[in-house]
Amino acid sequence: MTINRLVIRESKPDEVDQVKKVLVDSYEQYATILSVEQWENYKNSIIDSTENSQTKTKLVALVDNVMLGACFIYDSAEKAYGLPDLEIKYPIVRLLGVSPKARGLGIATELIRASCNLAQEWGSDRIVLHTSDMMQSAIKLYEKLGFKRAKQYEFMNGKILVKSYELTINETTLLTN
Repeated sequence: MTINRLVIRESKPDEVDQVKKVLVDSYEQYATILSVEQWENYKNSIIDSTENSQTKTKLVALVDNVMLGACFIYDSAEKAYGLPDLEIKYPIVRLLGVSPKARGLGIATELIRASCNLAQEWGSDRIVLHTSDMMQSAIKLYEKLGFKRAKQYEFMNGKILVKSYELTINETTLLTN
């Protein structure tokens, strides 16, 4: 697959089902790593976040009018995770996902670039995101783009360490490419 026309934009209210499908499909690879119960809980949290989240915005990536990626941006840890004690004062990118059939085309990078641009528009000089060790390809991408570990924002989800990364926007070449 080649990208003919990639558009990153805010999602529309009538696209909830498409966003949900893209995100569940993109995270389904972890169903083989997690227990059946853990996967069902994770999938249900993705669906719940899609339907009921307190996002600042939801971005979608369309290639030739087909939705192939999405991510959500929150303005606090309380809204993103219900964890006000994390005291994150920067936009938080959550549920960044790209359809398995469109991986390696730069869609995740473009979603992060758009998130950075929005964060700057909102007056922030950085963005934060969370991941875990099972998401090694995501971690490699984040580090390649200049994200650094932010251990002060990490937390445990059951027995899983939810790692935090932050990107100082004015120190990245992401927005100049």
